Amino acid sequence: MNQHRRELKRQYLETPTRAGVYAIRNLVNGRLLVAGSNDAQAALNRHRFELKLGAHADALLRQDWAEHGEPGFVFEVVDRVKPRDDPAFDAAQELAALVELWRQGLSCTQAPGYGAPGAQP
Repeated sequence: MNQHRRELKRQYLETPTRAGVYAIRNLVNGRLLVAGSNDAQAALNRHRFELKLGAHADALLRQDWAEHGEPGFVFEVVDRVKPRDDPAFDAAQELAALVELWRQGLSCTQAPGYGAPGAQP
């Protein structure tokens, strides 16, 4: 029984999580959206779907999509929350910290980035 439990634990720790940080990059003008989700790939799929429908909540991103089209953008998962064998581990807190690190590292806080205050046309 203990061997089975250890094997399950090992599999869990080796399984990549779905939670992570993702980025949508405008290749034409350099604007960027960096965010996190419990399912990063699903979040990217939702953004892409909303943009194709012309129904995305971010008006500046929607406007750039209309102007440049899908070939002008890159959608990518840039980091994943790694599970830890620690009862005090807080995945939501870890995700928030990762998002902040990636925002600083990718310079998306420079206005006007997507989702930035005052970025709406």
